[in-house]
Amino acid sequence: MLRHAETLARVPLFRSIDAADIGRLDTQCSWRRAPAKDWIIDYQDEGSDVFFVVTGTVRVMIRSVTGQDVILRDIDAGGFFGELAALDGRARSAGIVAVTDAVVARMPAPVFRDAIHRHPDVCDQVMQLMASQIRMLANRVNEFSTLDVRHRIYAELLRLGRRDREVPGRAILSPPPVHADIAARVSTRREAVARTLKALERQGLLERRRGALVVTDTELLASMIDRAAEGEA
Repeated sequence: MLRHAETLARVPLFRSIDAADIGRLDTQCSWRRAPAKDWIIDYQDEGSDVFFVVTGTVRVMIRSVTGQDVILRDIDAGGFFGELAALDGRARSAGIVAVTDAVVARMPAPVFRDAIHRHPDVCDQVMQLMASQIRMLANRVNEFSTLDVRHRIYAELLRLGRRDREVPGRAILSPPPVHADIAARVSTRREAVARTLKALERQGLLERRRGALVVTDTELLASMIDRAAEGEA
């Protein structure tokens, strides 16, 4: 029997599907409770199922040629992963690890493809997600080819921050990311992250608060990144 929390009604991808169809999809999924730090799928795994995050947060990671783990993005409740393998049948392009305790639904690839074919809104959302991921990866490649480590860290701080509604031009990172996680996102060492954050604090561009980091001038930080990309810094 499905528990109350174990339903795809919590997933925005299926927002256009009525309750009866959602119920049928629920029964075609297997459900898993993944504790924090548990690997849900590994990089290059075989398998074509699609996974939906019903509660919790998971992280998309790959391993570089040097053996270093690289963080691509986090997926919060309501998101999904594994769609590429479901569409092309090839090995997994990334590994997925639970950041927090999570509940995930595992849907067979034929069921996922049928939902795409039957429901135009589901198809549109999948295409929009894939387009956004292509843009994200293109931006990451551009940063790695044009920015040094320091400016890549700046860019990652801006990506991770959310706009401060009370003070325009500020961004808040809460909870504050650990240095090792920032390092894994920009392919450097945590010591380089620590030095860069300390330098930003001395410049007055970063403040440490209880449970948060605050970027005090997002426009200035963005302009510093732009100048570096143009070879001016």
